[in-house]
Amino acid sequence: MKKGIAEFIGTFTLVLFGCGAVVIAGMGTGPTSIDVLGIAFAFGLAIVAMASAFSTIRRPLVGSGSSSLRR
Repeated sequence: MKKGIAEFIGTFTLVLFGCGAVVIAGMGTGPTSIDVLGIAFAFGLAIVAMASAFSTIRRPLVGSGSSSLRR
């Protein structure tokens, strides 16, 4: 898979999950409403999922940080 396609899929997932959480939070109160913490988790989980899915294409910062500590 090429880097451009991976970038597109990662951005699409981030926008889908993150902005979807914002839309659900804006619906008001009720059992489907989430708060700021839920929005933050949605953005964070989307980033982590895409970083682990495409880690062979582009190393995430966590991987490069841990590999730089090896001697």
